[in-house]
Amino acid sequence: MPRFNLSWLYMFIAMTIAYLWFTSDENAGIDKQLTYTEFKNMVNKGYVNKIIAYNDNSLDMFIKPEYVKDVFKDDYKKVGRNPSLHVEVGSIDTVDKFLEKAQEEGYFTGEISYEKKSDMFGTIFWNIAPIFFIIAIWLFIMRRMGNGGNSGGFNPFSVGKSKAQVYEKGDTTNRVTFKDVAGQEGAKQEIQEIVDFLKQPEKYTELGGKIPKGALLVGPPGTGKTLLAKAVAGEADVPFFSMSGSDFVEMFVGVGASRVRDLFRQAKEKAPCIIFIDEIDAVGRARSKSPSMGGNDERESTLNQLLTEMDGFGSNSGVIILAATNRADILDKALLRAGRFDRQIHVDLPDLNERKAVFEVHLRPLKLDDTVNSETLARQTPGFSGADIANVCNEAALIAARHKKNAVGKQDFLDAVDRIIGGLEKKTKIMTLNEKRSIALHEAGHATISWFLEHANPLIKVTIVPRGRALGAAWYMPEERQITTKEQMLDEMCATLGGRAAEELFTGHISTGAMNDLERVTKQAYGMIAYAGMSDKLPNVCYYNNEEYSFNKPYSERTAELIDEEVKRMINEQYERAKEVLTTNKEGHNQLAQLLIEKEVIFAEDVENIFGKRPWASRSEEIMNQKVENNLPKQTTPEETPLLENKEV
Repeated sequence: MPRFNLSWLYMFIAMTIAYLWFTSDENAGIDKQLTYTEFKNMVNKGYVNKIIAYNDNSLDMFIKPEYVKDVFKDDYKKVGRNPSLHVEVGSIDTVDKFLEKAQEEGYFTGEISYEKKSDMFGTIFWNIAPIFFIIAIWLFIMRRMGNGGNSGGFNPFSVGKSKAQVYEKGDTTNRVTFKDVAGQEGAKQEIQEIVDFLKQPEKYTELGGKIPKGALLVGPPGTGKTLLAKAVAGEADVPFFSMSGSDFVEMFVGVGASRVRDLFRQAKEKAPCIIFIDEIDAVGRARSKSPSMGGNDERESTLNQLLTEMDGFGSNSGVIILAATNRADILDKALLRAGRFDRQIHVDLPDLNERKAVFEVHLRPLKLDDTVNSETLARQTPGFSGADIANVCNEAALIAARHKKNAVGKQDFLDAVDRIIGGLEKKTKIMTLNEKRSIALHEAGHATISWFLEHANPLIKVTIVPRGRALGAAWYMPEERQITTKEQMLDEMCATLGGRAAEELFTGHISTGAMNDLERVTKQAYGMIAYAGMSDKLPNVCYYNNEEYSFNKPYSERTAELIDEEVKRMINEQYERAKEVLTTNKEGHNQLAQLLIEKEVIFAEDVENIFGKRPWASRSEEIMNQKVENNLPKQTTPEETPLLENKEV
């Protein structure tokens, strides 16, 4: 049997309207067209029974029953109950005069009426069309609701549904494993236990142990937290629910809590599985202790529902929650307690060996020549995250393609590092000779002081070519250390102030070029005194306060004045120390500045030719210098120089 369709109903209604229209009593009969002359003849013969005149200069004439056969040449029953003749006239006024004369002479004894002619079909259409339009909109909305909004439309009844992306078990197209995650050996070792539990849960349950319910991945941006979570799901080969913290937030009240419930309901149906919440600080921020501080009730209700689902009365066996954030200090304490996120796995910036492994992963799809060495690239990118390294590799490929090369070379990678850290080179920027000399003296000051201080970072390159917002820069190879001593920080502060000191000593005035240096030095000094307790007058005291909603300083006004005095004293001491070093090595500094004006870019070997071997050269610096001598060309063009850490002018 054919299925019922609403189109049948529409067709039935249309046929009914058509039937009523054509079978109406008012319009029953034959409608015949006449000329005006024929109309006058019939009126004069006395055939006319009734005349209806319309406002469009037309009229309908109805014949007396006894004359129907004479006019229509047919029987009364065949022409209808009310046959009429239609006449088009030039003017109704002319017709009125003619009919008045006919009435006086006795030819016309019927009645005449005047009506406003209307379109019956148009009237019916405009009366019924809005009803059909409303019905069509209603059917459209109901169909969208019925399919759950899968067709892309807005469904008000599915707004509380979870928006998590689900990667099913056995999905090999988007599968990520630990092989795709280079470095992060410590984090992978910690998270391997979760993979083992999902593969062999009886190994732990037989001994009465319980797997941690949740693990929080904490680390700087770009270190691979999301990729590591996907690798866990790929290794365990279980369903993986991926959702961002901002997906819970909506303008409707109660939607966030509803989505949390729906997410865990779906996860329980597919257990064992993994729920991954990226950027959980969007909903896991610490709740306000005071309602008057303007806490977001919707966000807090979402967090409360998340806490309940993670460790409530209901059992979530087989459901493991992974979350990632780079702001663990602002998360609610209830979210970090044992039983919810039992573990915090720190995903830090990669060290030298890890950077080498990351480079090897991202170098696989590139077409390389023989000059590329992953170890050299890893040494020249300290402090780079995995995302930064991926950006370097992509930028190097673009640079090689721009220069129409057949393969990506080492120089393309060096240019890419320069481009990412320092910005785009601006060779067309116009500078006067005095400005160029001032910038050269400034950068030579950085290079001179860092060469003679024991704990200053080894110099790699100095340039006065504008790049990005900097008019000049000096790049160093910082040592990768876990702790920093006071002497090391003071030497770095002195080297940073070398540019301003050189300007004052050798030009007799100071400029705004040292603003970035002063900003860094000031922040470092306040950190040393207020946080690290490295002050003589405030020793072993830390005033760091990580409470987000605390508007009070953790120290008195008198202590604040003392901190300001200590910061000024520390900076002034290092500034005077920088001027002493520059005064002692005045001739070498001037030679270095003049060489910088001539070449615009100089390397560590150029500084060594002027000052001799660095007296405090470490083993790592010797290795780096050896790498530079063996791998770097001796050109002085800015495009062919390594770029590591910059001090902007």
